Amino acid sequence: MLGKTAGGLYWMFRYLERSENTARLMAAGQRIALTRSHADDEWISVLETTATLDSYSARYGEVTRDNAIQWMLCDRDNTSSVMTVIESARNNARLVRTALTREVWESVNESWMTLKDALSQKVGERELPQVLTLIRNRSAHVRGAFAGTMLRNDIYNFARLGTFIERADNTARLLDVKSYVLLPSASAVGSSLDNVQWETILRSVSAEGAYRMTYGQDVRARNIAQFLILDRRMPRSLAFSVGKLVDNYGYLADCYGTRLDSHAKAGALHSDFLAVGIDEILDAGLHEFIQAFLRDVAEVGSQTEVDYRFYA
Repeated sequence: MLGKTAGGLYWMFRYLERSENTARLMAAGQRIALTRSHADDEWISVLETTATLDSYSARYGEVTRDNAIQWMLCDRDNTSSVMTVIESARNNARLVRTALTREVWESVNESWMTLKDALSQKVGERELPQVLTLIRNRSAHVRGAFAGTMLRNDIYNFARLGTFIERADNTARLLDVKSYVLLPSASAVGSSLDNVQWETILRSVSAEGAYRMTYGQDVRARNIAQFLILDRRMPRSLAFSVGKLVDNYGYLADCYGTRLDSHAKAGALHSDFLAVGIDEILDAGLHEFIQAFLRDVAEVGSQTEVDYRFYA
């Protein structure tokens, strides 16, 4: 496959995943903001999670709910706004049109048109839940078309790499920014959490029900950390995402008959970070663990672009 085509597939699905992740974070942020006396503080947290607080501040200055919503949904100066990334996903889909089934292309194009219309005017707090649900539904629609119609070949593998590198990055950032809720102090390890903000972590990854199936009603910081880092059954955990990366790099190695540096880096990420217990991670420091994980995930992504000559 041409590197340009591989890169188009990879970034198409990174952008689609990013649009959904942003909607998830905003939905959780809005819910938590309603419980806080200083509601704008939660929007600062959301901006930190998406790594756009500095660029937001350069444009708007003080963080307010209305400006944060505008910035994250449709501001063209924000390269990670939903409108920007869904347009980038559609542009990449056009680039690789011949590699996609008709159903996938039509789903992406329809998503772009639908969201362009929905975000053409300012979204108020009252309309926000409906718009965020629409964003998530459009992402699910594309994912369903892709899963149901695409051949499981190298095209599929590059798309999956984009999805799971983006998902691993997002879940790790969420954990890092919210670690003060997970582990406000050393004494919190193993204790019950008496703080409604824990829900922003589980809600952001649609994991409330799955968490309760696994741990019951006993909400503990250690359990949340273990669930979102090491549980290989949870489809947005770090372990699940990295496991899928290793699988798809393996399929590409079989397809092309060679293993590349990006494959080795993904394997090392899997063995170095996710073959340890949660207590070892917490003892060494959750923030330090996440920062190192984010660095290595970024290296895997960068090496993939080099190995497969995305821009050659």
